[in-house]
This record gives sequence, C-alpha cells and structure tokens, in this order.
Amino acid sequence: MFIKIRRDTLIILLLAFILILSGRLITYVAFASSHEIEQGVPISGIIIKGNDIVPIDSIRSNVANSGLRSGSYVDGDILITSKRELSLNEAIANAQDFAKMTTIPGTKLQPIAAADVKVDKSTGIVTITVIEDFSTIDTSKISNKSVA
Repeated sequence: MFIKIRRDTLIILLLAFILILSGRLITYVAFASSHEIEQGVPISGIIIKGNDIVPIDSIRSNVANSGLRSGSYVDGDILITSKRELSLNEAIANAQDFAKMTTIPGTKLQPIAAADVKVDKSTGIVTITVIEDFSTIDTSKISNKSVA
C-alpha cells in the first residue's frame, strides 16, 4: 500500500514545507526581538448612545477633536495623544463640550443638550450618551427665508 509519488513532486512538497516553517520561524523571531514600549491602554472604540437625529459620525468626529480617538492611549489618569498629554478628566470634559457642539448636517442647529462621556481604563472603550432636546435649540439661528 505504498503511494507512488514522483521525485520532483516530493521535492516541491519538501521545499514548500521548509518555506512555511522558515516563515513561521522568522515571524516568531521578529516578534520576540521587538522592543515593547508600554504606552498604556489604547483607545479602541467609541460607542454613542441616545442620538436620533444627529448622525453618529458627526458626534464621533467632534469627540475625536478632544483627543479621544484611535492612536491615543490612556495611561492611568493621563491621556496621551500624538501631539500632547493631558489629564483624562480634562479630555472627558472637552469631549462633553465637543459633543454638545455637534450640529445637524447642513444646519447650524445644535440639538444635543447634554452629553455623558465615560472611558473604560482597562479596555479603552469610550461610551458617549447624548440627550437630544429640541426645546433648547436657539431659534435665532433659524432663518425664515423661503426657497423660491
């Protein structure tokens, strides 16, 4: 019950095995020899709750201006961004202000009355809960021009 394999097929299979094995070995050596710099917990995502009218992308881009974006790290009570370091409480306060300044696209209306930002220091997930209240909208920003 021998399987007949030609010599050139056996050589090709042997070379493929050696190539795969050496690739795995090189990957392991590269990972083992890399210097790991502990930068803290990276910001891994932003979860937005409570919005009905204002798009998630608008809120997410405004909150990213406060420093809570991918590429930033939480190290204890300090937020480390690519440009600066600031306290996490200051970044959270800035994120709440930026979330409240988010407008409905195409208008100047800011329907977000309140925002609550929480950062999980162990996972790096930012949770933003917004409250849209249309009774707080400044009606002086709405023009009464009719489109003709």
